[in-house]
Amino acid sequence: MRDKTQTNSAAPGDRLVRAGAVVFFIGALATLVTVAPLFLGTTPFPTYMFGLSMLMAVGFLMAGAGVLRSVAVGRRQARAGR
Repeated sequence: MRDKTQTNSAAPGDRLVRAGAVVFFIGALATLVTVAPLFLGTTPFPTYMFGLSMLMAVGFLMAGAGVLRSVAVGRRQARAGR
């Protein structure tokens, strides 16, 4: 089995998981920036910053979709291998 698996091969859902992680961290950073004025007592950021905070959820869903896609392909390959 080890001789058939390449170390640098990318599974079908890997790019989606990576993109989801990037979007998630951008959303997390936007959330920290948005919440910071509330703790520091300064003027809050405009409303669109709260919208950027939603990127955290979008990234989480993208990564989850990538994991599900990877699982589905793995199951298909396992069924075909029987």
